[in-house]
Amino acid sequence: MSQAESFGAGNDAPDARFFEQPTGVLDAVRAAVVALDAAGRIVLWGPQAEKLFGYSAQEVQGRNAAQLLVHEAYMNLVAGKCEQMVETGEGWVGVFPVRHKDGGTRSVEFRCARLPVGQGEFYTLGIVTDASKLREVERDVALSTQLIAQSPIGLELLDTDLRYVAVNPAMERLHGLSAKDHLGRGFREVLPSVSVDASEAAVREVLETGIPQVDRYTIGRTPADPDTDRAWSVSVYRLEDPHGEVLGVATSVVEVTDRYGAITAAAQARQRLALIAEGSARIGTSLEMEQTARELADVAVPELADVAVVDVLDSALDDRRPATPTNGPVLFRTLAVEAGCLTEAAAAVGRPDDLVGYDANRLPTRCVRTGHPVIVKHVDDWDLARIARDPGSAAVLAGAGIHSYLAIPLATLGGAFGVLSLMRGRNPASFTEDDVTLAGELAGRTAVSLDNARLYQSVRNTAVTLQRSLLPQPAPPELLEVATRYEPAGTSTEVGGDWFDVIPLAGDRTALVVGDVMGSGIDAAAAMGRLRTATATLAGLDLPPAEVLRHLDRITAGLEPYIATCVYAEYDPHSDRCHIAAAGHPPPALTRAGQRPELLDLPTGAPLGVGGVPFEAATVPLHPGDQLVLYTDGLVETRRVAIDERLNVLLDVLDGPDRSLDETCDRLLDTLRDPDDHDDVAILIARPRPRP
Repeated sequence: MSQAESFGAGNDAPDARFFEQPTGVLDAVRAAVVALDAAGRIVLWGPQAEKLFGYSAQEVQGRNAAQLLVHEAYMNLVAGKCEQMVETGEGWVGVFPVRHKDGGTRSVEFRCARLPVGQGEFYTLGIVTDASKLREVERDVALSTQLIAQSPIGLELLDTDLRYVAVNPAMERLHGLSAKDHLGRGFREVLPSVSVDASEAAVREVLETGIPQVDRYTIGRTPADPDTDRAWSVSVYRLEDPHGEVLGVATSVVEVTDRYGAITAAAQARQRLALIAEGSARIGTSLEMEQTARELADVAVPELADVAVVDVLDSALDDRRPATPTNGPVLFRTLAVEAGCLTEAAAAVGRPDDLVGYDANRLPTRCVRTGHPVIVKHVDDWDLARIARDPGSAAVLAGAGIHSYLAIPLATLGGAFGVLSLMRGRNPASFTEDDVTLAGELAGRTAVSLDNARLYQSVRNTAVTLQRSLLPQPAPPELLEVATRYEPAGTSTEVGGDWFDVIPLAGDRTALVVGDVMGSGIDAAAAMGRLRTATATLAGLDLPPAEVLRHLDRITAGLEPYIATCVYAEYDPHSDRCHIAAAGHPPPALTRAGQRPELLDLPTGAPLGVGGVPFEAATVPLHPGDQLVLYTDGLVETRRVAIDERLNVLLDVLDGPDRSLDETCDRLLDTLRDPDDHDDVAILIARPRPRP
């Protein structure tokens, strides 16, 4: 057989393993090779022997090894061992001190064997190493072996193809597989229930770059516990030999399911607190029930649910209606719907202002009647039938993937008056008791705001009704065209004391009055009613405008703490004149055909109620087609814009094409009126008709 064939080459190239770099293990223990002839003379002296004993090969060649290296005290011992080896042919192992060239002594371990060379001759071959270095390596190996075997941390070695080379007992327990079932297999074969894409990519990155990845979290299930999600902290390191050759990767795995659960719980707690804080800031920004309900639905989706519906008892919206019956169907009105990404579910759960009747077996009905949350962690067809408005809606919700439902009552001390319905479809998690607590917190805050809005609306409706009942429904005289408007305050909890009046006088004359009692509420409206009645009475006495204001000033002083502003105009169609007196009131505007509208320069006078201040009247021509515009300060005064700028806007609105008086009133309100203004507005526009 040829030399190539002896290496197993045949027709193939030599096995590449014969050309790998040395591992360096022998270098670590500094193993040296020494050979002696039958007379004990040195015939072979390896490079490591030079390092170990200090003598070069030239210095020791042919010299007696015992005389060169062994102390006199050990000569007989060494001689006896050598004779025994010659006689028996068995090798021997020993550790004893030898002399170093520098004069010192080294503790050296010898492993010797007799090598016959024919014709009765033999050599003694010795493998020699520094005993202290060998003990150090042995300790390191023992320590590593015991640590790996007894460590509670799972350890595994993978080759460059990411196949298992070795695992320790802790890893066997974590995976629920023996070491034998690991060897030669890859991640996907060992852990088919774990998503290994990210882990495998991380290991390959470490293999390529050599940069460790430490404390990466992985979630999954293993054969050791196939029904429970577990969490592990994984660290990956690249393995290299002393020459830098990549051997594979080492992975340490620590189960951190409890810690990961605590971290997740803490993160969820922070998220819940953030959601509550967001709800506190966003819910209840107005006294409108619909807006408050929308704010709740917007906060709930998508952080808490995929679909949110806010329904209130229709009876709760009207205090005159009877209380909710304890049995039979219940009538709900939808205030808000938010469906997030599940747009197909939006129509199935209703639209704002829809009115729907739910039977007693429906879950929203049960929630509002008992005042307790209703949670269905895993809904089925039967549950959807008790949630949805009708069978068709139930089918739509099923198609949208709705799998979990939660109903939270909207309740105050007076009891539940609505329900917040939450559903999950895209979110795979079912509702939990923690979600019940969070939704209950949001619903509780919203319920207070909704109840306040409901009570505000009730009080406001009462005040507005009183206010409007005190205002006249003027029947304008034949020779005068009149339009009026009254707008209550947009966001105030109570209405104000603005009023207007058109009072027929003798001789075809007409008194035009606009006034404003400073303050708000039912008391202000009542004071306004008294002043309006007094004004009508004084006008019937045929008193001039300044005299009317003087008497009103005295009457208002008796209405302490109220004061008022007023403008009183008396129009005479026969003279085309208008006599006007003002008491602390914004100036009227006058428009004439073909001219720029102007503000009348009148003696303003003091507000009514100051007392003892004289009033003066001015006379203004008022011809057919001219327009006299009276208004209260709520139309032009604002905290953000100067009054002069607002008055210019008023004149710009009036300086337009010919319009009806009603259109002019509406345009003034649309242009100048802010829906959130905290003051009410009264407008009166008069235009003389041509005489027949």
